[in-house]
Amino acid sequence: MIHYDQCPVCTGKNIKAAFSAKDYTATQESFEVWICNNCSSGFTQNIPAKDAIGKYYQSAAYVSHSDTKEGLVNRLYHKVRSITLSGKRKLVGSETGLSKGAILDIGCGTGAFLSGMKNAGWVSTGLEPDETARNKARELYQLEPLSSEELFRLPAAAYDAITMWHVLEHVHQLDEYLDRIQSLLKDRAVLFIAVPNLQSYDAAHYKECWAAYDVPRHLYHFSANGMEQLLQRHGLKLKKIKPMWFDSFYVSMLSEQYRNGKGNILKASFIGFLSNLKAMFNQRKCSSLIYIVTK
Repeated sequence: MIHYDQCPVCTGKNIKAAFSAKDYTATQESFEVWICNNCSSGFTQNIPAKDAIGKYYQSAAYVSHSDTKEGLVNRLYHKVRSITLSGKRKLVGSETGLSKGAILDIGCGTGAFLSGMKNAGWVSTGLEPDETARNKARELYQLEPLSSEELFRLPAAAYDAITMWHVLEHVHQLDEYLDRIQSLLKDRAVLFIAVPNLQSYDAAHYKECWAAYDVPRHLYHFSANGMEQLLQRHGLKLKKIKPMWFDSFYVSMLSEQYRNGKGNILKASFIGFLSNLKAMFNQRKCSSLIYIVTK
């Protein structure tokens, strides 16, 4: 078990317990979420150590590893994913200015994004900690993802783009990862980090039932201010922030299930719409954000 006496995002000491959230995916256990008054990020307190957290990912409902299409929410997830994958490919191309290059996808899951980049002509490397997900990537897309430990054996300054799509919130070695990623980027390379946003309207609405807390798998609950401070500590520069408009609907649908024991598509859609509406006036309030980062 890991207990923090300072904020893992900004290292500030002004932290306090906020509420308890439940693991709705695997174990039904509860974990404390603490908030940092310095950077406004949160974190899951008393988390399982890296070698003990595996059981919390062992669920057929965990779509990132199982690629399951069971249930309405997961079926909708797959339908939307085809749109978001295309958007991610275009974003990588536009921000790097390259039609082809070398890309590293950290936490590649079952390989859908990486397969698209490979088919577009990019030299594609994937890292994934979960063996089940790696096997799915081989089965579905004929990819050969490496285990996450290989991150520290990859050649320096080798990549034009590095992507982490909803991955950084899972990483125990937060500072070590970012230092290593910084060294893997070419001089003009771009890093893309997508994470849920603690300061979104849907987070405020659903409170401890907000699905994107996803304790204890999500170790950190980033704010835009906290992310910027974290990047600066590791010699990285925030270039811009892009909203992920679909995430508010997906997260709201799951949150409705968690709060009420059943889904309410109309209500979830309304909350997702309202969250996006509020974020139109301040994109740092969107349900999930993509941080576009350079050295």
